[in-house]
Amino acid sequence: MTSTSTTIDSALRGHAGRLAMAGFWLATRTLMVVLLVVNLQGTSSVRVEITQTYNNWYNVLVTGTMPHGDVMWQYPPAAAAIFLSPDLLPFFSYFEAFVALTVICDALITVGLVRAARRADGSLAGAVLWLTTLPLMLSLPFARYDLQVTLLAVGSLLCLRFRRKLGGVLAGVGALVKVWPLLTLIGTPRGRTTRDAVLSAVAAGAVLLAVLALFFRDTLGFLDNQGNRGIQVESLGGSALMFGKLVGAWSGTSEVRYGAYEYVGPYVSSVALISVGLTVVGFAWLLLWRVKARRWTTATPLDAALCAILVFTITSRVLSPQYLMWLVGLVAVCLTCKHTTQRPVAWLIVAATAVTTAIYPLTYVSEILAGTGLGTFLLVLRNGLLGWAAVLSCVRLWRASVSPVPVPETGSGSGSGTSSGAGASAAPAPQAGSGVPARV
Repeated sequence: MTSTSTTIDSALRGHAGRLAMAGFWLATRTLMVVLLVVNLQGTSSVRVEITQTYNNWYNVLVTGTMPHGDVMWQYPPAAAAIFLSPDLLPFFSYFEAFVALTVICDALITVGLVRAARRADGSLAGAVLWLTTLPLMLSLPFARYDLQVTLLAVGSLLCLRFRRKLGGVLAGVGALVKVWPLLTLIGTPRGRTTRDAVLSAVAAGAVLLAVLALFFRDTLGFLDNQGNRGIQVESLGGSALMFGKLVGAWSGTSEVRYGAYEYVGPYVSSVALISVGLTVVGFAWLLLWRVKARRWTTATPLDAALCAILVFTITSRVLSPQYLMWLVGLVAVCLTCKHTTQRPVAWLIVAATAVTTAIYPLTYVSEILAGTGLGTFLLVLRNGLLGWAAVLSCVRLWRASVSPVPVPETGSGSGSGTSSGAGASAAPAPQAGSGVPARV
C-alpha cells in the first residue's frame, strides 16, 4: 500500500488532482443525498431516524428538558446540540436542514484530511480513502448524527500535533456528544502534550456540562437507558447467537428493545457479560500499551486512537452500522501520515464497510432478522473482518512502539559483506515535542 500511496500523492498533488477530488466529492455526495431523499427500497427505514426519532427529540429539547422518557435516548447531553442544530437553517424543514448540516460536516472532514497531507510526512491517501469509502454506505452517513461526532474526533486528532489544547477541547466536547471521541487522546506522547490535551478536554467537558445543566433538566438521564442495553443483533455476540440459532444450538428470538433489534432468550445475559468483560480486557491492554510504549512517531497518536476505537467497537454489545463511519474517519486520519502502521488495517475496514451495507439496509429484514444462512454468513463475515482488524491493529501498534527494535548487524573489516544499515528501513521520525527519543 506504500507504493499505492506514493502514486496517489503524485497524481493528486497538482491543481488538476485537487479539481478531480472536488468533483468526485460533489458527484458521490449528490448521489448519496438523492438516495436518501427519493423513495428507494430501504431508504425510508434509513431516514426515519431524522424524520421521526430526531425530530421527536427536537420537540422535547426545545422545552428545556432531555427526552429521558424515551428509551431510545441513550446519548450524553451535548448530543442535544446536534438535534437542535437544524434551527441554524430555519428556511429548511427539519429533515432538509439536518441533512445539509451533515453534508457540511463531511466536507469539513474532507478538507481537514487534504490539509493534513501538506505536512512534511503527509499523504493524500487518507483523503482518498474517506472520499471513496464513505459512499459505500449509500445514504446512511447523512441520516445519522455520527458524522458530526466523527468530525469532532478527526478534528481532535488533526489538531493534537500542533494545537494540542484545541485537540483536547474537541475531544472533550466529543465525549459529551457520544463518549468515544475522548479515546482519541490515548496515544498522545507523554509529558506536556498529554497533560495539555487531557486538562483541556476535562475543562471543556466540565464547562459544557455546566452550561447544559443550566438550560436543560435531567442532563444525565441517558445513563439508565444506556446501562440496560442488551445484545444487539449486529454485534459480535449477536452474530454468535445467530449462528447458534442457524445450527439449532440456540432457541432465542429477536425483538425491538431500546430502539434496536436485540436478542432475547437463553444465554443472552451471559453473552452480554462476556462482551463487557472483553471490553474491560481490551482497555486493560490499551492501558498496558500506554505504560509500556517507548517510541512515539508522528503517527502513533493516530494509530492508537484507531486501535482503541476498534477494540471498543468489536467488543460492544451494540454494533450499529453507523459505527463504521467512526472507523473510516479514524483510519483516514492514520493514512494522512506516511509513518502509520495501520495500512493493512485500512483494507479490512474498507471491506467491512462494504459488507455492512449489504447487511443494512440491503438485506436487514429479509436475511438478517430472518436469521437465514446468507444473513448469518454476512454478519459473521463483517464481524470477523472487524475482529481481525482489531487484533492486527493492536499487534502492529505494539510492535511499532513497544517491541525492541532489532539492531542490524554491522560488518567490520573485509569479508563481512554487511554494511551498517544495509537491508534495514529507516525508522520514522519521533513525534515532535514528545520528549521521547526514537530507538533505532
